Amino acid sequence: MNSIKKVAFYTLGCKLNFSETSTIARSFKNEGFNRVDFSENADIYVINTCSVTDNADKRFKTIVRQAQKVNPEAFIVAVGCYAQLKPHELANVNGVDLVLGATEKFNVTSYINDLLSHPERSRGVGEVHSCDIDEADFYVGSYSVGDRTRAFLKVQDGCDYKCTYCTIPLARGISRSDTLSNVLKNAKEISEQNIKEIVLTGVNIGDYGKGEFGNKTHEHTFFELVQALDNVEGIERLRISSIEPNLLKNETIEFVSQSKSFVPHFHVPLQSGHNDILRLMKRRYLRELYVERISKIKEVMPHACIGVDVIVGFPGETDDHFLETYNFLNALDVSYLHVFTYSERDNTEAVGLKGVVPKNIRTKRSKMLRGLSVKKRRAFYENQIGSERTVLFESENKDGYIHGFTENYIKVKTPWNPNLVNTLHNIKLTEIDDDGLVRFDFVEEIVLS
Repeated sequence: MNSIKKVAFYTLGCKLNFSETSTIARSFKNEGFNRVDFSENADIYVINTCSVTDNADKRFKTIVRQAQKVNPEAFIVAVGCYAQLKPHELANVNGVDLVLGATEKFNVTSYINDLLSHPERSRGVGEVHSCDIDEADFYVGSYSVGDRTRAFLKVQDGCDYKCTYCTIPLARGISRSDTLSNVLKNAKEISEQNIKEIVLTGVNIGDYGKGEFGNKTHEHTFFELVQALDNVEGIERLRISSIEPNLLKNETIEFVSQSKSFVPHFHVPLQSGHNDILRLMKRRYLRELYVERISKIKEVMPHACIGVDVIVGFPGETDDHFLETYNFLNALDVSYLHVFTYSERDNTEAVGLKGVVPKNIRTKRSKMLRGLSVKKRRAFYENQIGSERTVLFESENKDGYIHGFTENYIKVKTPWNPNLVNTLHNIKLTEIDDDGLVRFDFVEEIVLS
C-alpha cells in the first residue's frame, strides 16, 4: 500500500454519483493517497458508473481504455449502479481489476489493500464483490467539495417507486435517508470551506425522512428538511435538484419563494405529457397534477426557472401520444427540457410491454423535443433581459470568459477575471449573445460575499 501514491476518479451520471465519488476520494486521502486528474498517471483509477441509459453503459469501456493508455499497469476499479446491476459484465472488460456493488463501494480502500497484498492473484478477470440489493438497507452520507464552485449534498438514497422503465431501485435499493442532524452537520462543514452553493441530491429526495432497515415511517419530512437547512449559517444558496411532482408540495413551493437561501429553480420530472403513457410507466401522478405544480411555482415565483425530464419512445407511445406530449410541453411555462430516448433495460417491466417504438422514430422524437428545449430556454432568457439578478461565478477560464449562474439558473458570461471566481455579484441582464449565453452589467462592484 505504501508504494501506491496516486488515485484518479471518473464519474458518470448524476449529481448523487458526484457526491459519492467525493466521499470515496476522501477515504483514499485518509489512506495516504494523492488525488490526481483522470488524465494523469495514477496507480489506481476508480470509475463511478451509471446505468440510466445505454450510452452510459457503453462509455465505461471507453473510459477504461483511457486509463490504460495513460498507465497500462494501473489498477482499475468499477463502482456504482452499473457495477451493482452487471458486475460480471464489467469484470470481464479488459483492464478491470475490481468491481464493487452497492454496499461495498464505500469500503473500496479495504478491498484495494487486500488486492495489493496478494500479488499472486491473476489480473486476467476482475474480482467481484457485490450484494443482493435487499442488503442495501443502510445509509452512507456523502457530499462533494473541491470539484466545483457548488457542493452536492446527498440527503437520501434508493427508491420505493416501481416505474416500469427504471433500474435504479435494482441498483440502489429501498428508499432511506440521512438523519436531519447529520445533513445539517454536513451542510455546516461545506459552509466552512467557503462554498457558496449547495445542491440537495438523492434518488428521490421528496421522499426524504424514511429511516434505515426498511423503516417506512418518516422521522422528518422533506419540508422540515428545507426549513432546517434554510437556517444554516454561511450558505448563500440552496438549490433543490430533481423532485417528483407528487412530492413537491405547495408548502415547500411557498417556503422557497420567501426563504433566505433557497433559489427559484426547480427540476420536476414529467416523463410523458399523456396520461395513458404515464399509467404504463406507473408514475404516481397524472398531467393535471403536473400543471398544478407548475402553475403554483409561477404564481409565487414568476421568475423561477423550471426544468423538465421527459422520455420519448416509451413502448406504446403512438404518434398521437407524442404530439400530445409535445403540445403539452409547448404550452407549459417551463424553461428547459432534459430529453431521454427510451432504451430497453434488463429486468424492468417495460421490456415486456407491447408497442415497441422503432429506434429511428425514437431518435426523431428526441430531436423534436431537444429543439423545443432550445426554444424554451431562449424564451425564458429573453423574458429575464432587463432584470437584476445575483450571479455566482464558476472557476474555469473558457476561451477567455468566466461563466456563472444566476439564482434562477440563467447562464451568464463576462471576460475572464480570476478575482471573480466563487464570488457573488449583483448584475443586470442586458443581452443574449450568439452562443445563447447572457451578457450583463454589474449593478455594483462590491462582492456580496
